[in-house]
Amino acid sequence: MSLKKPGHRHRGIYLLPNLFTTGAMFAGFYSITSAINGRFETAAISILVAMVLDGLDGRVARLTNTQTEFGVQYDSLSDMVSFGVAPALVMYLWAFESLGKLGLFAAFVHTAGGALRLARFNTQVEVADKRYFQGLPSPAAAAILAGGLWISLEYDYDVESIKYLVLVLTISTGLLMVSNFRYSSFKEINFKDKVPFVVAISVMLAIGFIMAQAQSMLFVLALGYAISGPVITLLTLRKKRKNRKI
Repeated sequence: MSLKKPGHRHRGIYLLPNLFTTGAMFAGFYSITSAINGRFETAAISILVAMVLDGLDGRVARLTNTQTEFGVQYDSLSDMVSFGVAPALVMYLWAFESLGKLGLFAAFVHTAGGALRLARFNTQVEVADKRYFQGLPSPAAAAILAGGLWISLEYDYDVESIKYLVLVLTISTGLLMVSNFRYSSFKEINFKDKVPFVVAISVMLAIGFIMAQAQSMLFVLALGYAISGPVITLLTLRKKRKNRKI
């Protein structure tokens, strides 16, 4: 019979949160394979599924007290596949192939932006202000591209007529991810607090409206969030300058 040494830690991983992370990564992988086979609507929806699963894994880990360093790193690798590589490849296969090297450049900017954003987040997670993200979060960047693709397919837009707009949008998401703009993390919102009944009804109606217009609302909300970063940063800088003058 062997005795465990004091301080010995069991080597293993928690299954439940990592199942959600694996599901998110598979959704990103499935998005890529769908785009290769020309099923672009499925590719866009798969990225959105990855977003939902990515949002759940962290919450499940916190609720079950199963947060580990392994989980943090695994989540980042999953995000890189689902929100860095997948959207870039889907955009390239859908709109950029005819643009040659320019299309490759745009797709790579988004991919590299996602990688740099995740690396910076991991190195600053202990010292960063929890109320804000530095740079556009990669799921939001992916949502802009997936939402734009979904809208285009839903309303039957000719991709040749909008490919340069998509090109600019893809490059912009990559640059916003590595920018110093501050984005609200919404972590200061306490969902456990009681709210008036009218607020619950308003939230229910809002969710119903979003679900009824999923393609448009996803894109509008993600784009609005992307724009909020520069706005929040400029307002913060203006406030600091006024305080200095006082």
